[in-house]
Amino acid sequence: MPLIPEEPQIHESAQGPRATQASGRTAPTPRPVPGPRPAAPPRPGRPGPARPMPPAQRAPRDTAAKPGAPAPAVPDASASVPQVQLIPASAEGALDAAEEAVDLLLDSGRAPGDVLVISTGDPHPWATHELSFGEAAYWAQHDARDDVFYADAAALTRAAPRPVVVVAVNGGSEETAVAALPTALTRASTLLIVCGDPQRINAMLGAGV
Repeated sequence: MPLIPEEPQIHESAQGPRATQASGRTAPTPRPVPGPRPAAPPRPGRPGPARPMPPAQRAPRDTAAKPGAPAPAVPDASASVPQVQLIPASAEGALDAAEEAVDLLLDSGRAPGDVLVISTGDPHPWATHELSFGEAAYWAQHDARDDVFYADAAALTRAAPRPVVVVAVNGGSEETAVAALPTALTRASTLLIVCGDPQRINAMLGAGV
């Protein structure tokens, strides 16, 4: 007889703490799990790679600013004179040579807005295309300085100075070509690249510069 009341007491005491422990364990476990999981996605989702991009764009500008330190003295020919590089090319291949020179400049880290391309003969196809939308839109791109700008030698006096000027002697009158080179020198603060026939260019440089 005394064993009978003890058995139900043991069963009740055994079931009671098990139920409370099970409920106590299951309740806290789901709470911390969703906490760290949503905290992880925002880290890779932050525009981490997008923010370093402006510094990457500033890097070529900084490199351009170093050689451009004497740029304010460009109007004074005695203070600073840009380097002159000659790329031999025929009149028919001068524009292609200029394009290759631009590609090399951009690959080396030069900012597109630092480059001005001038043609003495037929205009560059890009200039022809952009001028079809009107001169206002065409020169607005020049003022924005966001990309390489292509212009005809006749419009060289209107173009603003840039660190690098590439001249493609792809035809045109002798007077136009001779006048373009000294003007291009005043527009280039760091480097002047001339693409064309070496003998003709040397003669023009000796006569006009």
